Amino acid sequence: MTDASPDAHPQTPAPMSPLSVAAVQFDMPVGMENKQANVDRTVTLINEAADAGARLIVLPELSNTGYSFATRAEAYEHAEPVPGGPTCEAWTALARERDLYIAAGITEADGVHLYDTAVLIGPDGYIGRYRKTHLWNREKLVFEPGNEGIPVFDTPIGRIGLLICWDIWFPEVARILATQGADVICSVNNWVFTPPPLFDETGKAMATYLTMAAAHQNSVYIVAADRVGEERGAKFLGCSVIAGLNGWPMGEVAGATEETILYADIDVVGGRSAVIWNELNDLPRDRRVDLYDPLLGYSGTVRPR
Repeated sequence: MTDASPDAHPQTPAPMSPLSVAAVQFDMPVGMENKQANVDRTVTLINEAADAGARLIVLPELSNTGYSFATRAEAYEHAEPVPGGPTCEAWTALARERDLYIAAGITEADGVHLYDTAVLIGPDGYIGRYRKTHLWNREKLVFEPGNEGIPVFDTPIGRIGLLICWDIWFPEVARILATQGADVICSVNNWVFTPPPLFDETGKAMATYLTMAAAHQNSVYIVAADRVGEERGAKFLGCSVIAGLNGWPMGEVAGATEETILYADIDVVGGRSAVIWNELNDLPRDRRVDLYDPLLGYSGTVRPR
């Protein structure tokens, strides 16, 4: 695992809240014949990450079901209540047994409504959920857009925010999480192939750079887990990344095809130190919220970091 100290602020000589994190990149095929195997695979991979020392483990979007539903009826068949469904129950039991925090995507049913949801589960059980706000392409034919806001969850290991895939193209999401005091953003993804160019000469995708930019702009850790593989004509990008407070990857960026787990050691509350880049510029204080918050329609509470 990588050392957190190079990413810490100069005025933070030693980590106040060291934490090992993991981003799990794997392939999970759609289809009810695959669903239990997908859940079993998540349990295996979470255990593998925990065995390597990770305590906060992030899995991709819709990691229990796969992504490319042919019809809304098929999505209903795959969906579960959150919390209380069998996938949440399996992850809850594992988090309790291994003393873990798990952030992962799940296909949620709430009455007649379907949601593309990320859940956060800890050693004491279910913590909360985030329903995807920005729906991509045919997701609009299957899911309802999120209706519960963009929450940050207080936990013993720090303040954790969630976002899902296409959300990273909207800088407001990471900014709202950061202004609510998020120490770490868990980004669960099924980034798909779009018209080329898809990758630069280093193998990074635009989604990787957008994740890095959001971490840099907000001085917040982002643990982004994507999937790989091909499913009913959809191809997935991989390129998972763990971005540090300065935006740069903490270790390698995952490739476009392999199943892998990325690890990093972070100082969870390191971003709460003043983000002073020189004698005259402090990133949070330089924001002109008097001018643009009303234009953005954001009137939430800014939480001191």
